[in-house]
Amino acid sequence: MSRSRTVRLTTARLGLPATALGALAVAMLPAPSAAANETAPLAREDVGRQLWLGDAASTSRAPVTVPAHSAGPESVVVQPGDTISAIAARHGLRTTDVLALNGLGWSSVIHPGQVIRLSGGSAAPAAPAAPPAPAAPAATTHTVVAGDTISAIARRHGTSTQAVLDANGLQSSSIIYPGQAIAIPSAAPAPAAAPAPAPVLAAETVALDDEQIGNVRTIIAVGRERGVSDRGIAIALGTAMVESWLRNLDWGDRDSLGLFQQRPSTGWGSADEVRDPVRATAAFFGGPADPNGTRTRGLLDIPGWESMSFAGAAQAVQISAFPDRYAKWEAPAYAWLATYG
Repeated sequence: MSRSRTVRLTTARLGLPATALGALAVAMLPAPSAAANETAPLAREDVGRQLWLGDAASTSRAPVTVPAHSAGPESVVVQPGDTISAIAARHGLRTTDVLALNGLGWSSVIHPGQVIRLSGGSAAPAAPAAPPAPAAPAATTHTVVAGDTISAIARRHGTSTQAVLDANGLQSSSIIYPGQAIAIPSAAPAPAAAPAPAPVLAAETVALDDEQIGNVRTIIAVGRERGVSDRGIAIALGTAMVESWLRNLDWGDRDSLGLFQQRPSTGWGSADEVRDPVRATAAFFGGPADPNGTRTRGLLDIPGWESMSFAGAAQAVQISAFPDRYAKWEAPAYAWLATYG
């Protein structure tokens, strides 16, 4: 039997037109390899809860050819909910190019307030002066390590704190993170007069807004109600600043939520419960009035927590991948307690 006769016979048996069979045959072809998709879900090493670069659901999208980047901004500031892939798509760039430009990898973590470069950003040539001045040294970058502050980085590179803040689009209240690339501007000529005293560490100086102040007062009130010492309340305040910037977040690492980035999947309560600031604070303190009972372990459940360091006590509850971050908030936490308690 000829092939054309076979097709007509098959078409007749199925009651379908030949064009429908053709479409069915195309649909049965093997799907393109998943490797064609540029975006991949990213793992995160920090249990301290921050932002994801990508989304596992994005692997189901077909590859998209993006136009060449033209006259757009040289950098953007990360907003809550941003991902590298979303930033790249928004500005007509490839995710891999944005990662490479910022020295990031697929497992890197970005944070609100962080500056993401979108282009090489070559500087405009300096206007010629009557007597030619020596060329300024080229700008460099510094990779943040645990314990770094903007003022310490500025001193190390012989420049001012404000110059480093301006070069990176940061403010005195901005928080920096290990692994973040900080641009170091060219050092200005040293003045003849003695330098001014070093400013207070930028990462430890934060002007709280109304939302943060409200959460500070909630943490203090819950601590007072449960008879927690000032030290315990200060530890809770510093912990909440590290975990959520003292904001009741509706996102975080994996299923982490709320002031303390507690995870429903590990027994801290439902999504609504961990986003209840009063209940979340009570769960952080733990003890006899712990709303989670014995499912989780709060500060008051840690043997000898009173004799631990500030960071050590916070880490005993949070089990963060970056335990050193808590220490820098000890002094501000006591200041908030004195002001709003």
